[in-house]
Amino acid sequence: MDTDKKNNEIHTVSLSELFQSFEKSLGFKNKIKWNIAILIILYHVLGIYWSYKYAFPAKWQTLAFTLAMYMFAGFGLTAGVHKVWSHRAFKVNLPLHLILLAAYASAGQNSIYQWVLDHRVHHKYSDTEADPHNANRGLFFSHIGWLLTKKNELVLSRGKQIDMSDITDDPLLRFFNKYFTYFKLLFCYILPFYINVYILGETWQCTIAWQWFIRFLSVFHTELTVNSLAHTFGTRPYNKEIVPTQNKFVSLLTFGEGTHNFHHAFPYDYRSGEQFDYFNLTRLTIDFFSKIGWAYDLKAATPAMIKSMSQRLGDGTRIDRSPNVEPEKVN
Repeated sequence: MDTDKKNNEIHTVSLSELFQSFEKSLGFKNKIKWNIAILIILYHVLGIYWSYKYAFPAKWQTLAFTLAMYMFAGFGLTAGVHKVWSHRAFKVNLPLHLILLAAYASAGQNSIYQWVLDHRVHHKYSDTEADPHNANRGLFFSHIGWLLTKKNELVLSRGKQIDMSDITDDPLLRFFNKYFTYFKLLFCYILPFYINVYILGETWQCTIAWQWFIRFLSVFHTELTVNSLAHTFGTRPYNKEIVPTQNKFVSLLTFGEGTHNFHHAFPYDYRSGEQFDYFNLTRLTIDFFSKIGWAYDLKAATPAMIKSMSQRLGDGTRIDRSPNVEPEKVN
């Protein structure tokens, strides 16, 4: 009995040392969360296999519904957890609040509390060692590596200093966070499956391919491009002294979130960009809800503020399209 126990202890230590050695070989500064890393890897592998085997043939209704769910989840991320709850860029009435909660749950992310905390720390300590997805640690880390590793002590300590009272004091958000796992399962997996199979008449295998894998992973990775691609490639027309950039490709994927240099310059602005900026479906949707009275107190930087910052700190790539002014390059 003692011998078996001793052998098990030796085996455990050896396995731990093996993991540590592997972490060092990858150059990771933080310890890998092996349970999360393995789960994410397996989800991707299974998703590729399942989609290859069952995604086609698919009904056009399935493809349309998948796109609709992609856009719905995207709105929950861009307008909901990002602009309403993280930055308080505008306010919403109860019906729109409930829609945003359902939309966010359909994206299958972390709880609103965790998402908001990570994002507020990111903005306050952007691209430093206190940033959860510091872009200076490389494209892989800022995209997905930060989710596979434990947060360093600086990120954790700075996170404890962030005021989250607006989230914890909101009774609706408290209820949503308490039962978030159930809401996520319902809106991200169960309801899309039920609608696609029992209302649209798709096979369950094809439904799983499009809803649980293709749609979910598309939303997951397009959101992460804001942390990675929009902190690496593009211009800096508003502030060349920060890492975030303007990236048209990211804007196309995320309905306007790629105007990231603007966003970090004016994080409270609900538009995340200027009037003429890249494809910004989120801003158009918020404007629609504002017109019908469901969204209000929209915050935005004034043209004078934007022009002043771009002239002082920008890289010279901003085009001034103010009314009655010919487009010109700001130097």
